Amino acid sequence: MTEQSRPQVLVIGGGPSGLAAAEILTGGHCEVTVVDHMPSFGRKFLMAGRSGLNLTNAEQETAFLQRYGAAQDWLAPALSAFSPSMMTVWAEELGQPCFTGSSGRVFPKAMKASPLLRAWLKRLADRGVHFRAGMRWQGWKSNGDVVLVSRNGSEETLRADATVLALGGGSWTRLGSDGGWVPLLSAAGVPVAALRPANCGFHVEWSEGFRERFSGAPLKRIALSFAAETCRGEAVITRKGLEGGAVYTLSALLRDALERDGTADVLLDLRPDFDVSQMTERLKRSRARESLSNRLRKALQLSPVAVGLLRETGEIPADPEQLAQRLKTIPIRLSATEPLERAISSAGGVCQSGVDQRFMLKELPGVFACGEMLDWEAPTGGYLLQAVIATGRAAGQGVLDWLAERELVA
Repeated sequence: MTEQSRPQVLVIGGGPSGLAAAEILTGGHCEVTVVDHMPSFGRKFLMAGRSGLNLTNAEQETAFLQRYGAAQDWLAPALSAFSPSMMTVWAEELGQPCFTGSSGRVFPKAMKASPLLRAWLKRLADRGVHFRAGMRWQGWKSNGDVVLVSRNGSEETLRADATVLALGGGSWTRLGSDGGWVPLLSAAGVPVAALRPANCGFHVEWSEGFRERFSGAPLKRIALSFAAETCRGEAVITRKGLEGGAVYTLSALLRDALERDGTADVLLDLRPDFDVSQMTERLKRSRARESLSNRLRKALQLSPVAVGLLRETGEIPADPEQLAQRLKTIPIRLSATEPLERAISSAGGVCQSGVDQRFMLKELPGVFACGEMLDWEAPTGGYLLQAVIATGRAAGQGVLDWLAERELVA
């Protein structure tokens, strides 16, 4: 096959899903171009790795798949074709040795995204991938050519034999995922579920005194419960409400309840390692003449913010057993989600009914979608990036299979 006859494949979106698609495509004798409307590639990927790049999770396979909720059967083939163990091997082949933390989360030892991204981009460039930054996708001409607009407003059209859309969801808009693709695909007849915040914080109507004193204070080693689901972890008091890992794990349930009912009451357990009887005995041994803060600090090692929450959310029982029960079931009423642009990820996107098993859009043959553009969600902890890269690779393979059917690649 000559250079001139190589099929032209355009990947629109230079985040991890688009780069994963491009990587697969380099093995199929395609001429691959990756474009992104931001000035550089992988910006959200870099930001997500600032506090430690969580690549994937070593959780047992059945439990791992369940993290994707209603989308688990849909995503299972892609996650099987690129499993968490394969993610680790892939990162190590790029010169980034990994380790598994006590929670099962897998990280590169460097704990940063930048070395991995640099090595990844270099490998793609060495394989002949072309990169074009600062080009925003604006749909198609009537003849099927792809329309791109540069940052200075000049328009350009490109002819592609196949296109992979990897434009992300609607969170972190300043890093490129702005959901601007939704009206373009909806106008083409592609079913798209509304983008909604996922792994997000929530608003709580704190008193002014509590807000001023405790905004930014962490709640460590707690448990949150809602709708028969309980999650241990940490949270943070914010000026507007509550956020953090334990909150994010329950965020889909909480968001849906808020949309349905207008409010949602989550229960906070300040000492999940103790049962009520153990806490009661400890409280009984404390000195009644001491202040409440000192009693709770000495008996249960509760922080000032924990005591503040107890005061913030109702009357404080004097009876030790009732106080213990209260400390394990502090009600916090949520009034709203943080807006989509402040969420870690987004739910919604291209519906399963809108793509075939290769992630090709049924309404637009030769156009594939992947990553957060698809209608799935998962908690933090390695599940997001795993599915983003896995679906990108699956879409890239889908392109190769489709081109082979059309005898455009061997």
